[in-house]
Amino acid sequence: MTPEVIFLPLRDISKLIRSKEISPTEVACKFLDRLEDIGPQFNSVVTVTRDLALQQASKAEKEILSGHYKGPLHGIPYGAKDLLATSGEIPTTWGAEIFRDRTLNFDATVIVKLREAGAVLAAKLAMVELAGGMGYRQPNASLTGPCKSPWDMERWAGGSSSGSGSAVGCGLVPFAIGSETWGSILSPANNCGISGLRPTYGRVSRYGAMTLSWTLDKLGPLALTADDCGIILEAISGNDRHDPSASNRVYKYAGQTSDRRFKLGVIEGILEGVDEEVSNNFQKSLDILSQFADISTVNIPDYPYQEMTRTIMMGESASAFEEFTEKGLASELTAPEDRHGPYARTAVLAKDYLKALRIRGKVAVEIDKVMSKFDSIVAPTKSTPASSITEEFRGAIRGNSKDEMGAIGNSLGLPSISVPNGFTERNLPTGMQFMGRPYSENIILSIANSYQGITDWHTKHPELLLP
Repeated sequence: MTPEVIFLPLRDISKLIRSKEISPTEVACKFLDRLEDIGPQFNSVVTVTRDLALQQASKAEKEILSGHYKGPLHGIPYGAKDLLATSGEIPTTWGAEIFRDRTLNFDATVIVKLREAGAVLAAKLAMVELAGGMGYRQPNASLTGPCKSPWDMERWAGGSSSGSGSAVGCGLVPFAIGSETWGSILSPANNCGISGLRPTYGRVSRYGAMTLSWTLDKLGPLALTADDCGIILEAISGNDRHDPSASNRVYKYAGQTSDRRFKLGVIEGILEGVDEEVSNNFQKSLDILSQFADISTVNIPDYPYQEMTRTIMMGESASAFEEFTEKGLASELTAPEDRHGPYARTAVLAKDYLKALRIRGKVAVEIDKVMSKFDSIVAPTKSTPASSITEEFRGAIRGNSKDEMGAIGNSLGLPSISVPNGFTERNLPTGMQFMGRPYSENIILSIANSYQGITDWHTKHPELLLP
């Protein structure tokens, strides 16, 4: 009898493949079938790359049978957010109808690194058009339609990496690659009940990924567990001659175990304006964390964190999409607000952008003083559970919702991991994030692994999606 691999962590699938209890081809077929059968229901898939996946799975199978095992991702399928360039006549749409049939003749560095690790590209996954940088305020801002949460098809998967979150949460792929400029990895992780890691800025090469904001964009994994995220990060990290911002620091995942006691900080007032059920789940999580961590409240300096980050993002996106805007292509975007959003961004003054950069320099010094006293700052991932797919949402990027953690973390390029930490009465998942100092991924992963070692939220999956 063929072992079941749907909703298994990466280590478990890898063990089955390496022991030859199941072949990479069998694994690929299971997930490809789900991508084709279930993906359209959730609007989470743009392109199923069946032919390529079967070729890569067959190659992995031959390599493993001949004794050339590459590691824990060898023979495991994954999905890539559709802002990552892929060759071989596979479209790269950036989530926009105008680019539905566009193909590129090269692969993003992340795609190359995963191929070298033996992973199998099974799908290009849905996203908000142009990574949400044009001012969208509705889940429908995508060529596939609103991407749906695995837990409620009337709820949004969240953030621009919505397809990546939904596909993992639905068991369509064991893991996916997403991107974050401000919230687009952590938000889908929260809404879909999975784990998502935003790495340190520069930890992962962005070559071949759509540019929204040169100093804010980051690529990272979404998966079932924090341990999965660590495994994936090791494979995709590292320097790249094509991306000058990619760090030369070598990342080696430290693994799951740690017997140390951690120091965690909670920002004073972080629960102000937070949904009651989200707040209650967070308080319960703090009680659990206190079993292996010392937790204290911390005050942070008073800076315009959100305004600063918003100005940087808007100024840089206006520059990145200058040609797109000048050609009038925004008129063909899906969301009405996105059709004029690029023009609004051109109104950001150089003096305001430079002021934001100067403030960011001061913020970096002050926040590091605070964070140097802790292993991590902990907070709710989002202030609310998943919103309705039919309603406009409130967002920090638009300035009508509070997200100081997101503004600080993304403007300073700090790593953060979100893990599921409970459910609301309507059975919607909530999340908790651990944010660390630059290049401290192993520390925050260790904290998240410790939390998931004594809780089972990450093992919960929608009953209707179980195999």
